[in-house]
Amino acid sequence: MKDVITKEHVFAHPIQKVWNAISVGEEISTWFIKADFKAEEGYNYTFTSSEEHGCLNITGKVKSASPYTLIYTWVVENTTTETVVKWDLQETEAGTRLYLEHSGISNYSGDSAVTYFNNYNGGWNECIEKLTEFLTKEVHAG
Repeated sequence: MKDVITKEHVFAHPIQKVWNAISVGEEISTWFIKADFKAEEGYNYTFTSSEEHGCLNITGKVKSASPYTLIYTWVVENTTTETVVKWDLQETEAGTRLYLEHSGISNYSGDSAVTYFNNYNGGWNECIEKLTEFLTKEVHAG
C-alpha cells in the first residue's frame, strides 16, 4: 500500500498570502475547519470538526514551522495513529507552488489504512479547492 499522499498546486498569489492561509488559525478556520493553531514549533493544535466534516476532531503537534515549510503531526479523534502533514511553499513566476505531503498512513491497522488513505486523498483535493477559493476571495477583497 502507498504510504504517502502528495499534492502539488500553483496558486496565482504571493507566497505570504498562501503561507498565512495555511499557518494562521483564523484563516485556516475560514477555508478548512475551526482551528486552534499556531505555526510555532511544539504548539499542540486542535482542528474542531463540524457535522459536515464527519464530526471527528484532529489534534497534533507542530514539528517545524520555518519560513514557508510547515510540518505537523495529525491524529484523528478516537485513534492513536499519528501521521505527518507537510506543507512546503516556493515562489514561482506564476505565484506560489504548494507541495503537500501526508505520510505515515500505513501506520493505521489492517484495512483501515486503505480507508484512511482514500479518505485523505480525496479530502486533500477538496482542501486545495477550498484554499484556492479562499485565496481568490482574499485577494479580491484586499
